[in-house]
Amino acid sequence: MQSNILHRRNFLKTTLAGSIAFLAGVYPFTNPSIVSVVRIRNNEIKCAIESAIRLIGGVNEIMNGKSKIMLKPNLVSPYIRCTTKPEIIKALAEIFISAGKEVSIGEGSAVVNGFNFKNGVQYRTKNEDILNKMQQYVFDQLGYTKLAHDLQISLINLHSGDLVDVAIKDGLMFDKITVHKSIAETDLLCSVPMMKTHVLATVTLGMKNLIGVYPGTKYYSVHSFLHDHAADAGSPGIAYEIIDMVRASKMGLTVIDASTAMEGNGPSEGELIKMNLIIAGTNPLAVDIVASKIMGFEVEEIPTFEWAVKSGMKPASINEIEVRGESISNVCRKFKRPEIVPWKTINKFWGVEEI
Repeated sequence: MQSNILHRRNFLKTTLAGSIAFLAGVYPFTNPSIVSVVRIRNNEIKCAIESAIRLIGGVNEIMNGKSKIMLKPNLVSPYIRCTTKPEIIKALAEIFISAGKEVSIGEGSAVVNGFNFKNGVQYRTKNEDILNKMQQYVFDQLGYTKLAHDLQISLINLHSGDLVDVAIKDGLMFDKITVHKSIAETDLLCSVPMMKTHVLATVTLGMKNLIGVYPGTKYYSVHSFLHDHAADAGSPGIAYEIIDMVRASKMGLTVIDASTAMEGNGPSEGELIKMNLIIAGTNPLAVDIVASKIMGFEVEEIPTFEWAVKSGMKPASINEIEVRGESISNVCRKFKRPEIVPWKTINKFWGVEEI
């Protein structure tokens, strides 16, 4: 009897707190596997991002006890068609700056013509001068240099500079990973990928985006050396190197730029499609599972998801995730599948030579 009374009291308290938060425009953060799906209407990107953040608990909940956030876009190359839109990063930066947080943007791009791609040949390089000039070129071409200047925030080349080692417990291929010092010192890393398919990983979303955190001066860029090492360890679909970096970083927020997505042979050569969505959450695996489901993929199709669960990450399925905002069924589309190529086939000609 007394147990039932206490249960009803706790239920009423929880319900009342949730109702107050709802009326205040902030949703209660009761489940770490909450993912928001919001439509971009009338091209109002910031409004959609604000709604997506509110639906997962709000800035104060996400940044509870934290003051520094790094935004990590996907700038695989200097071409806007296959990279995170600067408007997405601008909106996020403004939201967190308004909340009194210290914001930075960091990236380590993969390949740029004239730097580590010459005369049709893809090279790997650790050369700091090449990587510094390459990254600056990408930032300039995509408008991130101007964006950081206008917002007066730091723009960080993750390829070089002060590097530190971060230990990983039970890593799939590493017991420690070398990262830029800013990655270790930020309180929260926010992965902001463009929604795309990928010929190696099947999809490239929040977790796959962290391959760009591996510094080129240590692991080369392009990342062929890294993928060679992972493949020798048995990594399927470049899963090991993705999961180890997720666990080494302070990845506490994913905001997927699904305004325009890519299907087919991504991450660069696929076809663009309008989705007009923002997908957000604090659990990296949950966000990626929801996004891939919207793309028409099942969990078992993605090696990274399978190995994330095997390594102890949660959730294990879409049924364990609370989706807020748009339902998956209202926004899903079956993406054209990429032509999956095993890494040990590609590495015969991709990034073999060093420059």
